[in-house]
Amino acid sequence: MSEMTVSEARARLADVIDEARVAHDPVFLTRRGRRVAAVVDADQLESLIEAAEDLADIRAAREAREEIDAGEAPIPWDQVKADLGLA
Repeated sequence: MSEMTVSEARARLADVIDEARVAHDPVFLTRRGRRVAAVVDADQLESLIEAAEDLADIRAAREAREEIDAGEAPIPWDQVKADLGLA
């Protein structure tokens, strides 16, 4: 994991991209000593987004099960289809 200023990154953009892509390690960009952005490999970013979406789905399913276990009535399938414009 490397770190450089935005100015340095601007001057060496191709190198920064290659470092992130080849090393599969983010390159953090700083401004006034604080991290403000990161350059990451595109495939790695897609994998991270997919993993985050999967975790959100798991969390939503867990919450729905907890609501049902707590006695809340499930939403009827016909209502779900209608709400989604599928009926």
